[in-house]
Amino acid sequence: MTDLLALTAQLVDLPSVSRDEGRITDWLAAELEGAPWLQVTRVGDNLVARTDLGRRYRVILAGHTDTVPANGNERAEIRGDILHGLGSSDMKSGLAVMLEAARSFAEPAVDVTYVFYAREEIAAAESGLGELFAQRPDLLVGDVALLGEPTDGVIEAGCQGTMRLRLTLAGERAHTARPWMGRNAIHRLGTLLDRLAGYDERRPVLVGCEYREALQAVMVQGGVAANVVPDHVELVLNHRFAPDRSPAEAEAHVREVVGAVLAEGDTLEVVDVADGAAPALDHPVLAALVGRNALEVRAKLGWTDVARFAAHGVPAANFGPGDATIAHMAHEQVTREQLDRVWAATADLLQHGA
Repeated sequence: MTDLLALTAQLVDLPSVSRDEGRITDWLAAELEGAPWLQVTRVGDNLVARTDLGRRYRVILAGHTDTVPANGNERAEIRGDILHGLGSSDMKSGLAVMLEAARSFAEPAVDVTYVFYAREEIAAAESGLGELFAQRPDLLVGDVALLGEPTDGVIEAGCQGTMRLRLTLAGERAHTARPWMGRNAIHRLGTLLDRLAGYDERRPVLVGCEYREALQAVMVQGGVAANVVPDHVELVLNHRFAPDRSPAEAEAHVREVVGAVLAEGDTLEVVDVADGAAPALDHPVLAALVGRNALEVRAKLGWTDVARFAAHGVPAANFGPGDATIAHMAHEQVTREQLDRVWAATADLLQHGA
């Protein structure tokens, strides 16, 4: 079998910052087209390879090829059993597992669709997976999907939704020498920020997975001039909500939290929202993967493309090597043990199915 740490290093050394995935897609296409049991289709910088053996279940193994910009870590460096480098954790190690599986299993126990897609690390509107769903949804038909996002070899079920809101507090301008003639919008933030700092997050448990909601102020902008009482201030909020809530319910919750602070002239609007995905651990394929390999299961607190698959009726989970907590950091890394553990479970699934 190929040394997965060395294969990941090869992928790291193929630069693929978002919107510049052409080279890595070319390389992957050349590798996959050498396997006669795969039907390989390219759509832009997205690549889909499929078996067609008439199996009972079709499993989708999916991962994004792009990375964030480099931070002095653009070249792979192996030190013992640890690989350092851009994208090593998020998620070229997951791509290495997918590629090796595609090249190794000519007659898997399940039909497999391998999806290598572009532009995951930037705005959702540019997503390569979204492009595939829009242009070639037939290539993404399946019974269950596994996203190779870094989970340290743990099944992270479903994902939380995410919502970005813009809140504007109004005031009235005045000279700073006579502030009593106006109303300072920035000062009004104090009460609001106190409410956010003391936010009591909800922790629902769904199918044994505990989700943890969050509401954070992430950006603030205001002020007119150094001698003017400001008449408005803008605050951007980010809300992470569990998948048992709809976007409408999540918005209503945020309005309930901040409502006591708002007054006439204030506004609160949703700027961006992505729904979550409920855990789908009862699917026979996922149940077999977890049970035979004694995998730990936990909730996915962030948002991933699991939600895109769930929205199209494909139950999905996150499962990959690497550590999400160090993704995008200069010291991003992955270990041989993480790769081998995920490979063993993936190989078991492809050998034995459900």
